[in-house]
Parts: sequence; structure tokens; C-alpha cells
Amino acid sequence: MSQIHRTRADEPIGALVSDASQQISQLVRAEMRLAQAEMTQKGKRLGLGGGLFGGAGLVAVLGLQALVAAAIIALALVLPWWASALIVAGGLFLVAAVLAVAGRKNVKQATPPAPRQTIASVRADMDEIKGRAHR
Repeated sequence: MSQIHRTRADEPIGALVSDASQQISQLVRAEMRLAQAEMTQKGKRLGLGGGLFGGAGLVAVLGLQALVAAAIIALALVLPWWASALIVAGGLFLVAAVLAVAGRKNVKQATPPAPRQTIASVRADMDEIKGRAHR
């Protein structure tokens, strides 16, 4: 007796479509699990990197405080302590004011947060489309 070997070509189309659908579904789920694992790993690295940047910022602030103290002490060699502290504080307030003015200027340029150029470009495109439609 001969055995009949069935191949994929012998299967009904409905079964093939069902198998393909199931395989695509499995593939999509596997890809989603892979993406989730990758994003979890990247999130952990991002958190660690953010923490390290925060630590670097803190150490930089402490370094700046030491420089301010050194400037006060250096001025105190020729002026009274209180005068040297006032001069350094005044210089710091001046730098803060300049930074605040520059920051305010940048914030004004960024508001409102609507993409003005894109909106203008889309309006121009719409006007062009309307113009061609009426011709």
C-alpha cells in the first residue's frame, strides 16, 4: 500500500489563510515583546544617565559655590569682608539678570507653541488646491 503524503499545496485555502493569520499574530506578539524588553532596558539606562547628570549638576553647583567663596576671600584681602561679599553678590545678581532677560526673550519667541511656519505652509497649500479646483 502506498502512503499519501500531503503537502501544503494540498491543504484547503481556508486552512492556509488561518495558519498564515495565526503565524502573523504570533510574529507581531513576539515583536511587541522584543520592543517592550528593549524599551525597558533603554528606560533603565535613561534613568541611570539622568541620575548621573543630576549628580554632575549638583557637584558643579558646589564647585561654583566654592569659587564664589574664593572670590569673596580674595576681595577680603583688600576690602572688608562685608564689602567683598556685597560686591560678589552684586556681580552674581547682574549675571542672573542678564540670563533672565535672554531666557525671557527666547520664551517670547517660542510662544505660542503653535508651529507657525507649518500652519502658514498648510494654508498656502490649501489656497493653492482651492485655486486649482476653481479653474
